[in-house]
Amino acid sequence: MTSSMNAPLLEVHDIRKIFVDRDYQTPVLKGVNFTLQRGEMVAMLGPSGSGKSTLLSILGTLMRPSSGSFRMLGRELTTLAEKELSDFRNQQIGFIFQYHHLLPDFTALENVMFPHAGRLWRETRAGRERAAMLLERVGLKDRMNYRATRLSGGQKQRVAIARALMNQPALVLADEPTGNLDRENADQAFGLMSEIQRETGTTFLLSTHDRELAERCERRIYIQGGVVVDQPQVVPGRSSLRVIAGDPLSVIDRTQPANAGGDRQRA
Repeated sequence: MTSSMNAPLLEVHDIRKIFVDRDYQTPVLKGVNFTLQRGEMVAMLGPSGSGKSTLLSILGTLMRPSSGSFRMLGRELTTLAEKELSDFRNQQIGFIFQYHHLLPDFTALENVMFPHAGRLWRETRAGRERAAMLLERVGLKDRMNYRATRLSGGQKQRVAIARALMNQPALVLADEPTGNLDRENADQAFGLMSEIQRETGTTFLLSTHDRELAERCERRIYIQGGVVVDQPQVVPGRSSLRVIAGDPLSVIDRTQPANAGGDRQRA
């Protein structure tokens, strides 16, 4: 029998999402299947509008799928009640966004402490010490008492990385984590995430359009047409970015399809 430690961290099976707007329904995810192993650094690639952000929201338990299932750490998350989902999310999942979403009137230290204090409804000495340790780890020891408004863009993203790790999650979901940074700061942010992944065994799933970042990940998952594909197809008439995704060359499209509403159907 396979031990629980050898089992995949995350198993996604036939995840579908349909958005309903009055008389119309728009299928975005059309049967997504993949697994994540413990300790992986994985890039998720795909055209704009392919459903990457929707999928991250579902995996982060911020949105319910229309159908399908996904298991993490052996628990079927689609069947959990909202309170159970909230507790699981707070303890096991960290988030990093393109726009850091720091609380502007709070210090770097307070922003990092927030996930821990929010879970307990109070600050603790242990939480403050861990937040300070994480800020030191991301190179911001001398900025921990600065308000977020006094930090540079790169520093804010490092605070966001530290915040995502505050509760020692098993999985960190990053939605375009370097998309708002210049090349130097993007490289530093990714290098930091890679070091933390190797040191702690945390699994990272990064949605990105960044070719260099994707090439440095251990594995790539490509979403196209609402499903995972082995080799994405080039769509004529789109401005695309060529990247290496596994063995073959893949194409990332930064543009919306010419007929963005083509999948909309009357309900």
